[in-house]
Amino acid sequence: MITLSQIIWPIGAYLLGSIPFGLLLARCKGIDLRKYGSGNIGATNVARVMGKGWGLLTLTADLVKGLLPVLGCMWAMAGAADLDFWIACTGISAVLGHCYSIFSGFRGGKGVATAAGVFLGVCPCAIGVGVVAFVIALKKWGYVSVGSLAAALFTPILMHFFCPAPELELMAWGTACIIWIRHKDNIKRLMRGEEKGCGKTGAL
Repeated sequence: MITLSQIIWPIGAYLLGSIPFGLLLARCKGIDLRKYGSGNIGATNVARVMGKGWGLLTLTADLVKGLLPVLGCMWAMAGAADLDFWIACTGISAVLGHCYSIFSGFRGGKGVATAAGVFLGVCPCAIGVGVVAFVIALKKWGYVSVGSLAAALFTPILMHFFCPAPELELMAWGTACIIWIRHKDNIKRLMRGEEKGCGKTGAL
């Protein structure tokens, strides 16, 4: 039987994930981020439009809104037989909130930074190697979007070795699918050879 103390974590994660920090920070400077650059509300577009400092602040905020809910769930439900299930629900809810924000007409970012926060809490080793995959892909091909897609693809595979649990692995694959879907326009531009180079595509 599902209780309020259990379901509150994924609900809270979705609501926290829905907070569009990039959009809010841009508004502090009188900028509607959706009308500039790629129109994305993630850290890469913030950095391009407002500078690297603001981009880093957005990246940190988006990462934390993925990290805090899963840590809270792990702490509050420690020892529960279905802990992995609720961690998985909480983690993917945070990513869904970022990508489909209830506060922004169910529009949002592409989920990479928030997903990184989730996996930092759930399986630090997997996300650590995933970041390496991101850096290698970025250096080789020069596109943030390619690095993001590579990290999204490799993280679920790494979860199988570092943190094997069916529920968590399913969450990882679900998150990867969301990120790839959110990058569909980037993928189309890559195929046409029209994608902007390193640091110029709103991939976070």
